Amino acid sequence: MTSAPLSAPASTEPAAARLAASAPWDAEADDRLVCLAVRDETHDVKTFVLTPKEPRLFAYAPGQFLTFSFEIGGETIHRCYTISSAPTRPNAVSFTVKRVPGGPVSNWLHDTLKPGDTVRALGPMGAFSCFTHPAKTYLLLSGGSGVTPMMSMARTFHDLGEARDVAFVHSARSPADIVFRGELETMARLDPAFRFHAVCETDSPNEAWAGPKGRLTLETLRAAVPDFLDREIFVCGPKPYMDAVQAMLRQAGFDMAQHHEESFDFGALSESEQDAAVEAGQDLDAGAAPAGGVRTFRVEFAKTRRVLECPENETVLDAARKAGIRLPSSCAKGLCGTCKSKLTSGTVAMTHAGGIRQREIDAGMALLCCSKPTSDLVVER
Repeated sequence: MTSAPLSAPASTEPAAARLAASAPWDAEADDRLVCLAVRDETHDVKTFVLTPKEPRLFAYAPGQFLTFSFEIGGETIHRCYTISSAPTRPNAVSFTVKRVPGGPVSNWLHDTLKPGDTVRALGPMGAFSCFTHPAKTYLLLSGGSGVTPMMSMARTFHDLGEARDVAFVHSARSPADIVFRGELETMARLDPAFRFHAVCETDSPNEAWAGPKGRLTLETLRAAVPDFLDREIFVCGPKPYMDAVQAMLRQAGFDMAQHHEESFDFGALSESEQDAAVEAGQDLDAGAAPAGGVRTFRVEFAKTRRVLECPENETVLDAARKAGIRLPSSCAKGLCGTCKSKLTSGTVAMTHAGGIRQREIDAGMALLCCSKPTSDLVVER
């Protein structure tokens, strides 16, 4: 009896093509990414796995982020999300999102985005990475959604198999809210050079937390990582968390040259934190009144019918904030692309840091955070 030759099922062909890919993904050439899988991390956190439409490889530093363009309800909404996967696995890229009550993007992602759907992305971007600060020992501190860049770093070190001393301390609301808990505990079990500690504010309905309770304190940190003063420290989380950690480290006499935090400057924040940044006017420098001789231009927002006066030496975003107009933004440095808007008429002087493509500029788009008017403007918002 002869057996038929083995052949791969047709369903494996796309996966085989992705594994055979050798060319890098270039968002300038094709910014479309296809959703491969959606994974539940906790009761309100999901991970979305993406790959290019054509087989390509992702290259990025752990801790960087992507800026996405989502089409929701007939409107294009831009959001920045940190890459939670590791560059050591370059055939796909993942981002992880917590559902925010009332959040237009996080709820759309959780309820709508499914395998086979396509989204658009720009990047990777950002300077928050362990690769830019090589050290023998690290301490990764995260709170809530700030776990994602730390997870990318932890996964990278684990995959590389280096004998590098990494301590990871994560703060969560309850045991049920510890994102990536199973994977982190497995990594700690397999790698003696990696330690994972969680701090929970309260118990879960189905689990009484046996570890440190409450919020992270200096005493808790010393108990978990006695040599933290000697480590390169990376911090990410809500602004109150990062402020508290910074004060804690200063109190302990830590060398702040070894302290690195992800903040509104680089956009790797949850949706609620990005919205909070807009509400609070994060990175807003009120500055002085326009000096004599400075021209002022009329800026009209077409959809809301709001009108303001913007001096030629001020960005449209800053002028809008001063006028009480809420516009989506995050980094305020021309990096993340969140404030990207269509100019129906008028011209601007724009100095950006990579958050917009040349073809978008050619199509009349501008980043309001780094655009100063050179004429009257009409903005399609």
